[in-house]
Amino acid sequence: MGLFKRSESKKDDDNRTYRLLDGLDAAVAARTGDPSGGADLTPFEETVLFGVGYDPAQSYPPAGHSYPNRG
Repeated sequence: MGLFKRSESKKDDDNRTYRLLDGLDAAVAARTGDPSGGADLTPFEETVLFGVGYDPAQSYPPAGHSYPNRG
């Protein structure tokens, strides 16, 4: 790992987001057997979804966590 943070493009960010969402879909389907995702999410799955999906009506970070603020 270098000393300087690599600048990330919007495309890089979008690709990472899609990979995370695909992984979340696969994890829920594997846990529940329901690929449509009709089951309730675990707290971890909710955190992943909340982290990649920006909802201006929700505060970030979620209560009880010390994640960096978006901004």
